Amino acid sequence: MSVFTPLQHAELAAFVAPYQLGRLLAFEGIAAGTENSNFFVSLEAGECVLTLIERPERQATLGFVVALLDRLDAAGLKVPHALRTREGRAIGELAGLPALLQPRLPGRHVLQPGVAHCRAIGDWLGRLHQLTREAALEQPNDRGFDWILEVGPLQALSLPEAERALLAETLAELAGERQHLESLPQANLHGDLFCDNALFEGAELSGVLDFHNACLGPMLLDLAIVANDWCSEPDGRLDAPRLSALLGAYGAHRPFVAREALLWPLVLRAAALRFWLSRLIAAQANAGQAVLIKDPGEFRQRLEQRRVAVPGLPFAL
Repeated sequence: MSVFTPLQHAELAAFVAPYQLGRLLAFEGIAAGTENSNFFVSLEAGECVLTLIERPERQATLGFVVALLDRLDAAGLKVPHALRTREGRAIGELAGLPALLQPRLPGRHVLQPGVAHCRAIGDWLGRLHQLTREAALEQPNDRGFDWILEVGPLQALSLPEAERALLAETLAELAGERQHLESLPQANLHGDLFCDNALFEGAELSGVLDFHNACLGPMLLDLAIVANDWCSEPDGRLDAPRLSALLGAYGAHRPFVAREALLWPLVLRAAALRFWLSRLIAAQANAGQAVLIKDPGEFRQRLEQRRVAVPGLPFAL
């Protein structure tokens, strides 16, 4: 179970009391987390989710996350806004860690998305970017292109020869196009919009979760992260109907510019490499611990496939 910091009933009951949502009835850890400790919390007033922010770098960005969620919630996007105490405080402290209490959204994860799911998530992502591109909230991406180029060579030391070659080739591509990548149109990004961070009721999107990787950055990178997860076959290839649905729904909110069309294949590779690296690092850090460790090889395989053939962006200007 991926709960890094266990809680006792009494300490959690004291924490939730100022929210004026009634007595604590029950709580349980959520096994799916890989970075934070998350809990389902049952209160007399309803169901909530509690998150304890474990990583120090994420603790420093929690105010940004709360502000972004407030903005998206006010615009009608389906997100778990931060609940407030009677004093209006959104960020609390529990077990020595920053803590966030949010309403539990309806729906369930769809881990094998179809065309309708990809269309819905493309529409949601397009709305996020369109809403924030003109007046984005400032927050650097601590796992963007700079991070990839910094940590990539360090991870190469522990890889077999064939994988080192794949990593080196992709890093060289990114380094060569770094200036053009940094000039891509920007907005606030979700940064981690995998299938397990969205909820559906049937084919209807009921919520998007986990904004702790949100930041300001190239919109194309956010779209590539989604495409690599939502539209990939088991062998890592992109599924054309799902990708077309994703890009079409997203593109209805803003047209792609020419440099985005040119860099799209490389940004897909960069997005795959970003999660290959982060999963390698997490696997090393959590080896032997009773926490969820996601397979780094899944994104190595997707990176290999993105070097073969990638469909272009639609409606590029």
